[in-house]
Amino acid sequence: MEGQLTFLGTGTSMGVPTLGCDCAVCTSADPRDRRLRPSALLRWAQPGADERERAVVFDTGPDFREQALRAGLMRLDAVFYTHSHADHIFGMDDLRPLSFRASREGGPIPLYAAPETIAVLERVYEYTFSPQATYPTRARVTLEPLAECNRVHGVEFRRVPIMHGKMEICGFRFGRAAYLTDVSAIPEESFALLEGVDLLVLSALRHKPHPSHATVEQAVGWARRIGAKQTLLTHIAHELGHEQTNRALPDGMKLAYDGLSVPVTL
Repeated sequence: MEGQLTFLGTGTSMGVPTLGCDCAVCTSADPRDRRLRPSALLRWAQPGADERERAVVFDTGPDFREQALRAGLMRLDAVFYTHSHADHIFGMDDLRPLSFRASREGGPIPLYAAPETIAVLERVYEYTFSPQATYPTRARVTLEPLAECNRVHGVEFRRVPIMHGKMEICGFRFGRAAYLTDVSAIPEESFALLEGVDLLVLSALRHKPHPSHATVEQAVGWARRIGAKQTLLTHIAHELGHEQTNRALPDGMKLAYDGLSVPVTL
């Protein structure tokens, strides 16, 4: 089964251009240097079913509404959350119109998340998730505890534990592709979960070390070990110009950019 992975956002928590900055990347005329907060969209058609397009999103950050409009997202089957930081959850409320449609078609949109992320979502969006919630147009969504393997319309999403500083967060493998953002370290046991991927999406903040994010050099090293045919780097800070950085990367490795779509085998 074939699908399409679209990068909704490839920037950091501050985005690019970054407020108050006039560096070469923040003032670049190259549209690939404009980066919204990190998120990705997976679309596919389930064989033998109604051939309706299926869609899953990884994270809903503060730019989600703009990202969904640009991608032409009309319906959504599920959301997978990597972790609870603001740049990954603060667009959840923008799911509301999509959730109204989903509810009419058969049920609320499931939001898959680890327990810590569920606790934060319940606190931040108390008016949505509280048993006493009365807001009439609250999102029609349900919080679903993330299992090791989670199935959505014929596609298996396997949790891949990774580290974000001292915090364990979730990467995801789906078919022969994997999406790992905000990673600072990959536990040894997680490399086994990534064997055989053709497409690897991996965060690479900048060249200078950071306590909770990988450098370009670290990401390249992990990518070489994993051995994917294609590696696309995301969660990119304003220290990395798109064209300049790509010229220095090894074959088969490139910076992703907002709006980029690539085929995936599911």
